Amino acid sequence: MTDPATIAFYEKSAPHYTLSFGQAPSRDLDAFLDRLAPGAHILELGCGGGRDAARMIERGFAVDATDGVAAMVRKANESFSLGARHMRFDQIDAENAYDAVWAHACLLHVARDDLPDILSRIHRALKPAGLHYASFKLGTGEGRDLLGRLHNFPAADWVRERYAAAGFAPVGERIWEGEGADGTVRDWIAVTVQKLG
Repeated sequence: MTDPATIAFYEKSAPHYTLSFGQAPSRDLDAFLDRLAPGAHILELGCGGGRDAARMIERGFAVDATDGVAAMVRKANESFSLGARHMRFDQIDAENAYDAVWAHACLLHVARDDLPDILSRIHRALKPAGLHYASFKLGTGEGRDLLGRLHNFPAADWVRERYAAAGFAPVGERIWEGEGADGTVRDWIAVTVQKLG
């Protein structure tokens, strides 16, 4: 994410986010990890407080945990000693380096016009046939939530089309109703895709 207001929100709110969400891993994480070979190398985008990266390590995976918010990186390392590093999505420059890219509830902050470039960077960072997971809040167009954070609020078909255009094939998908941090209830989509080519 590169939106200054969204980054500032998370810089200020890092202590709250790392405490309020506890230490339980994301609901789709174990199912995603079950698809990977033992010891697979995973790039995590938007690691937040580090709970998902800690679960990956617990299960024997090699993890490169990253977040575009310096305060979140500090909290992740304080809590779990992950060696997490500060990196925005537009700074992904690896090539054929990872077996998987995990991006739970973070790419939803990428401006719609910027998402194709970010997906291309993720595609390039993955090894052949590598897997990628991401989740988005669904909606009818880009805007800000009640906390002032930028969201792309895509339609489900828009998400599918962007991933197809970036060279990914669908592996799995889940849509559910959930409440965001701002208290708004809306549908979410989680996609698991595989790198083609």
